[in-house]
Order: sequence, then structure tokens, then C-alpha cells
Amino acid sequence: QVQLVESGGGLVAPGGSLRLSCATSGDIFRFNSMGWHRQAPGKERELVASIAGRGWINYADSVKGRFTISRDNAKNTLYLQMNSLKPEDTAVYYCSAGTYVTTYWGQGTQVTVSS
Repeated sequence: QVQLVESGGGLVAPGGSLRLSCATSGDIFRFNSMGWHRQAPGKERELVASIAGRGWINYADSVKGRFTISRDNAKNTLYLQMNSLKPEDTAVYYCSAGTYVTTYWGQGTQVTVSS
């Protein structure tokens, strides 16, 4: 049974930073892609950033230059460094991990950007 556990969310002022973590159960190499998604109230879930098995990285246009996705294979953990946060970044952030068969999701962590 694959488990993804996100942490690191919270309340931050505009312009601040947060780092989200997604700890996976077992070997991170089993996944051919991993990513971060977010869902704001009344909106659909959207992809924020993804990293493929070969290290290919993709970002949503709205976060390019501000967010950085990374992976620590030794710790089986995915990260999302978020800088220069804006109120519109407020959402529940979800970690995902995909194989060729299915995609697993974490429970989500709330990020609120407000003064």
C-alpha cells in the first residue's frame, strides 16, 4: 500500500516562503512521475509542478520563477519550495505519484497566503 504524506503548509504573509514535503512509503524509484497540484475553493485541481523519472521538470506558468520542485531519493521525499508567495497561491496542495498503472495522492496540506 502506497502512502504519501504531505507537510509544511501553513499561513504566510504575501512575499513569504514555505517548503512543502511529501514523504512516500517505500522506494521512490517505483514512480515514473511525481508532482504537486493545488485546489482553491470553487476551482478545479490544477498541476503546479511535476518531475519525471529522468528528471524532466514542468511548472505551471503561474509559478515559474517562484516555485521549485525537487526530489531526495535517499529520503524518498518530494519537495516544493515556494517563494514570493501571493494570495492567489492559497489552496490545498496535494502530492501525487504515478506509475504506469495508477496514480496515488496524498491527503493535502493547506497553504494560506494572507496579511
